[in-house]
Order: sequence, then C-alpha cells, then structure tokens
Amino acid sequence: MTTNVPSPTWGPKGFIVPESSVVLNAVIEDINSAFGGGLNPALDTPQGQLASSEAALIVNTNATFLFLSNQFNPLFASGRYQDALAAIYGLQRNPSQPTVVQAVCSGLAGTDIPVGAIAVAVDGHTYSCTQAGTIPVGGSITLTFACDDVGPIPCPAGTLIQIYQTILGWDSIDNVADGTLGSDVESRAAFETRREETVGANSLGTLPSILGRVLRVPNVIDAYVTENPSNNPETVGGVLLNPNSLFVAVVGGEAADIAEAIWRAKPPGCNYNGNTTVTVLDTSPQYIPPFPAYSVQFTIPDPLPILFAVSITNSVLVPSDAVAQIQNAIVSAFSGGDGGPRATIGAVLYASRFYAPVAVLGTWASIISILVGSNNSPKATFTAAIAGTNMTVSAVASGTLAPGQTISDVSGNLIVGTTIVSQSSGSTGSTGVYVVDTSQTVGSEVMRSAKADLNDVAVHIDQTPTINIADIKVTLV
Repeated sequence: MTTNVPSPTWGPKGFIVPESSVVLNAVIEDINSAFGGGLNPALDTPQGQLASSEAALIVNTNATFLFLSNQFNPLFASGRYQDALAAIYGLQRNPSQPTVVQAVCSGLAGTDIPVGAIAVAVDGHTYSCTQAGTIPVGGSITLTFACDDVGPIPCPAGTLIQIYQTILGWDSIDNVADGTLGSDVESRAAFETRREETVGANSLGTLPSILGRVLRVPNVIDAYVTENPSNNPETVGGVLLNPNSLFVAVVGGEAADIAEAIWRAKPPGCNYNGNTTVTVLDTSPQYIPPFPAYSVQFTIPDPLPILFAVSITNSVLVPSDAVAQIQNAIVSAFSGGDGGPRATIGAVLYASRFYAPVAVLGTWASIISILVGSNNSPKATFTAAIAGTNMTVSAVASGTLAPGQTISDVSGNLIVGTTIVSQSSGSTGSTGVYVVDTSQTVGSEVMRSAKADLNDVAVHIDQTPTINIADIKVTLV
C-alpha cells in the first residue's frame, strides 16, 4: 500500500506537519489512482466529499500529535502537562490568592496582635493578620492582613475598619491605602514565569535562590530580590540600600515563613534592608536550646496607587455601562486576570498593556488613548483642607496645581479618586481655593497631586502597585 500523503517529520524546532492543502491534494490523488484515474477532483463531487473528510481526519490527527509534542516544551505547555513539568521542580500551580492589605492597628501600647487576628471590611469580607506585632508607645502599628476569601477582591482605602475578634487593648483598625489585589487560579503564563524564577531555589547564596524560596511560601503574591554588593550605600530601583546588603520585598505570606525562607537561602554574613524584622532560630541538629537566633529583615512594600485616563470615541454603539466595563477590564488585567502579566513590585507599567483588554470589549471600544500616572511623578506637594467641594490650599511646597489632577494623602482621610475640577481664587496653580469633584471634609494636611498623562510608570522596588476603580477616569470624546 502506498500513499501520496506526506508523513509528519522532525526538524530542528520539533514536530513538523504538512499543510492542510498538501494533505487534501494528496488524498485526491490517492482516490483518483484507486479508481483508475480520470475522476473529477471537484470538492462538491462524491469523491471530493470523501477526500475532504479523509484529509480532515489526517489533519486533526497531525494537530493532536503536534499539540502533544509542544506540551513537553515549558514555553508552550499548559494544563496538566504544565503541572507535570513543574512537578519535576517540586512546584504546584498556585490556587487563587487572597488580597493583601496594610492596616494601621491602634490602641494601648504593649498590646500584642497575633497572627490570625481578624478584621472585617465594609463589604463583609474578613481579613486575617499574617504578621504579628506589638502596639508601640506611639499608639499604632502597621500590620499585614490577608482576605480569608481568595481571588481579586478589592479592598479600597478606608474600608477595613472593624475588629472582628476583640483583643484587649486593640481599639481600631484602618487601611489608609488600597489593598494589593489577589488573583484567580495561576494562569499558564504566570505559572511558567514562577517556574523559571523558582528553579534557582535548589541552590544557595544567589539572588534567584532567595527569590525562588520566597515565592514558594504559601500565599505570597509577589516578591522582588536584589542586592548592593558595594562597600558604600547605593540607590537601586529608587531605594537606598545598605553596603554589602540584600534587599527582599514581599507581598503576602506569613512574616515568619518569609524570614525563614530568606535565611535558608541567603549567603552567610550579608547585611539586610527592610521595614520588617523577624527573629529566625537555627534548629539544626547540632544545636540544643537555646538555639542561635538571627534577626532577618525584609520589606513589606508601600502601596503605589496607579492612575488611569482612558479616552474612547463616543458613538451610538457605546453601551450605557461602558465606563464600568472599561474599569473592570483594566482592574482584571492589572491582576493578570486576562492571562497576561500582573502589575508587580519594581516593574515598569506600560499603558499599552491595557489596550487589548479594553479593545476586546467590542467594536464600540474605539480607543483614542490610555495614559497612566502615579505619585512617583507628582505634579505638586502642598498643604490644604477641604470643606464640601472647596479645597483651600495654604502652602505649596513644590510643583503646580491644575484641573484634572488627582489628589492623595498619606493619612487616608481623602476620598480615593478626588480630582481638581477648577480654581476659583488665588494665585494660578498655587495657593488659593480650588473646586474638587467629591464633597468631603478633610482637615489641613499635606497632600500630593498627580495625573495620568504618561505612557509608563516605574514602580520602585519598595512599592507594590495598587488599583482602585475610582482612579480609572474614562472620557467619551
């Protein structure tokens, strides 16, 4: 038995299958030869129909084997095949991850707030403390809380405000900044990126090994590792690092587990950087209690709200909920919900990353521009108070105020997304009275203004990018 249908072959890049048209023409030749020649090759004839069906079966079979061969390549593997490749390195696909929030806990000095202490947000979701702490003399301490329900659940600033389980001496809780969004089940792209990064976890003393160990800690959403190998302080990624030191920034996970992972993988004798210190005990068999104790430092990054300005063409095709659709699409893409990379510590966030998630909403989403911004590029730093929609600026430390700028503060007193509409009196761009778009009452304090007018935003290595629907401004032009 012979056939004109070419067989698949193996080449330098793997499994190679013949084109569909080549298979179809070869099957037609086989049928024509079987019937002695002279058959009409048209596809609408009985023999043409048979040739089409047989060719389709061959093409589908080839495609199945092509898919299978690609699944052994980490760059293309997905589903159970990707899980199997990762299992070689002892990795499992992350389930949905919880939203993580930095919350200010206030009360009586000396009060211990343990891991597992619970608070409730205004939307009813509960959050558990992942970093134990003791309220200092100042009366407040910032601790990490993780949502007990996994997934990208928003926790806007000022919404985690109720203590669920009473602890004597713990009086109040509040998050002055948006939480870092959790995520759904780890996507193919995110899992492969983590597999690459965690391969180094089997080694010791290198940055990839430290990053790999930290990323294996349960409920860690994001991590960043770098160093300053010089004998002098150096600025890296917008942060001043100690001489001969290691820098680790982590979002999510329990502080004790993170410190243990760092200590197990770091080279001996290096200095640390960070705003969080945890004591790690060396319980190796050669020691007996009291075990050697080491203070490990790492950074829990500060939230960096990212501003968006989206302009689309207005038309009769634009649905009534267009603004909400666009905002939700950007929030989903921000956390990697569209299968692309999520916004991470130390990354450069490009506005172009969010064009596709908006464009895919429909033909009505005719994008004019998408721009981003943050307080890393502030327009002004000033002192002001707000009564109703009037903002009275008493001093300007730097920059120039203008309509369209979004204002923020470090206290969390301002309503997120508050934007300057106009200036009603005073020196243009300086001291005077301004009209804002959201009525509220805020006492005199230091504020900053920023605007989404950039193509990209650089996130410092001690910052985690956050997103709030109120900071996504959509304009129909």
